[in-house]
Amino acid sequence: MSEIFATTGTIAAIATAIVPQQGSVGIVRVSGSEAIPIAKTIFHAPGRQVWESHRILYGYIRHPQTRQLVDEALLLIMQAPRSYTREDVVEFHCHGGIMAVQQVLQLCLENGARLAQPGEFTLRAFLNGRLDLTQAESIADLVGARSPQAAQAALAGLQGKLAQPIRQLRSQCLDILAEIEARIDFEEDLAPLDYKIIISEIERISAEITKLLATADQGELLRTGLKVAIVGRPNVGKSSLLNAWSRSDRAIVTDLPGTTRDVVESQLVVGGIPVQVLDTAGIRATEDQVEKIGVERSRSAAQAADLVLLTIDATAGWTTDDQEIYAQVKHRPLILVINKIDLAAAETVQYPREISQVVKTAVVQNQGIAALEAAILEQVQAGKIQAADMDLAINQRQAAALVKAKTSLEQVQVTIAQQLPLDFWTIDLRGAIHALGEITGEEVTESVLDRIFSRFCIGK
Repeated sequence: MSEIFATTGTIAAIATAIVPQQGSVGIVRVSGSEAIPIAKTIFHAPGRQVWESHRILYGYIRHPQTRQLVDEALLLIMQAPRSYTREDVVEFHCHGGIMAVQQVLQLCLENGARLAQPGEFTLRAFLNGRLDLTQAESIADLVGARSPQAAQAALAGLQGKLAQPIRQLRSQCLDILAEIEARIDFEEDLAPLDYKIIISEIERISAEITKLLATADQGELLRTGLKVAIVGRPNVGKSSLLNAWSRSDRAIVTDLPGTTRDVVESQLVVGGIPVQVLDTAGIRATEDQVEKIGVERSRSAAQAADLVLLTIDATAGWTTDDQEIYAQVKHRPLILVINKIDLAAAETVQYPREISQVVKTAVVQNQGIAALEAAILEQVQAGKIQAADMDLAINQRQAAALVKAKTSLEQVQVTIAQQLPLDFWTIDLRGAIHALGEITGEEVTESVLDRIFSRFCIGK
C-alpha cells in the first residue's frame, strides 16, 4: 500500500505559506481523533472560554512540560463531521514568519500527531465522502490558479458542475446495462429489447462525452498558461515590447546591440489566460562568448514556446537576418510584430505573405499592445470560444478516462452491428461505466489516488 494511504492516526501540518519576516498569520492544522486532546494539552485559554465546535478561542501556546510560552494565538475548533476532513480538526492561528508556526507544529508532533503527507487533508475529505475526486482536483487547481478565469473554472469544479454531468452519464449507462442484463436473465418474461433505442441512447451519451472532451485543451491552457517568446534581431524593440506589455522595466533597454544576454521572463494575463512572456537575446552571429550563449538560449526558447512573436524594425524593413530567423521559427505558431511604426510606415515593409497574422506596434508610445493581445487570443481560440468564457474544464486525467469511456461505447455499437449475443454488449458497457466512475472516484485505484494527491502541497 502506498505511503499516502496511511491515513490512520492524527495528522498535522503548516497550512499557510511561510516566508521569513513576511506574513502576519501562520496556521497549523491538525486532523484526527487526537486533535482536540492535543489542543487541550498545549493551548491555554484564559477565563471561562467554552471549548465547543466552531468557536474561536484566544490564548497562549505553551510547552506542556516546561510551561515555556511559545506564542500568543487563536484556536479554531471544528468537530466531526462539520470539518474539512469530516474528522475533528483544530487550527492554531499563530503569528507569521518561521519560528512560531514551526515550534507549534513540533509541539503537535511531540504530543501525538504525525506530519501529514502532501494532500492528505484533502485525501481524507475524499475518503470520508465530503468531496468527490473532481472536487478534490479542483481544490488543487484553485490553489494553483494563475488567472481569475482559471480560478472560476476551478470553483465550478469544486461546486460539482463537472461531477454532475459525469454522474448522469454513468447513471444512464447503468440503466442501459440493467435493461440488457434483465433480458439475459429473464428473456422469456420480458418484451424483446428495442435495439434502436439502445443505439440511440449510446450515441447520445457519446455525443455528451465529446462535448466534455472539447474543454480539455482549453482547460490545460487555463492551468498551465501560454508560453510566448519574443524573438528577432538585436535592437528591434523586443525588450521595449516586454516592458510596455508588462508595464514594468523588467528588461534593460539601450541603443547598444546585444544588451539582452539571457532570457527575461514576465507573467501576464491575456483574456483570462496566463501568459509567460520570454524576452530573448537578439539573434545574430557574434564572437562574444556570453552573447553567444544568450543567442543559443533564444533559439531554444523559440523552439519550446507555444507562440513566437517575430519582431522586426519598420525603419530597417525585412532584412536577410530577419529571413534567417524566420526560417528557424516558421514551423511554430507565429505572429509578425512590425515595431517602430512611429518612425516608418509599416506598409513599406515587404515580408513573406505566407505570414497570416501581422501586428503593427510603436511600443515606446504604447501603441499596438491591445492589437497584439487580440492576435494572441485568436491563436488560442477553439471553435470561436475563448478559454475566458468557459464554465468548466477537464484535466488530462479526466480526459483520458472520458476517451476510454467513449471508446468502450463505440465498441458496444460495433458489437451490436455485428449482431453478437447480449453478453458481449455488457463487456464494453461495463468498461464505459468503470471509466466514468474513475473521474468522480466511484471506481478508482490506489495508484490513481497516489498520483493525484502527491501533487498537492503539505497542509492541503
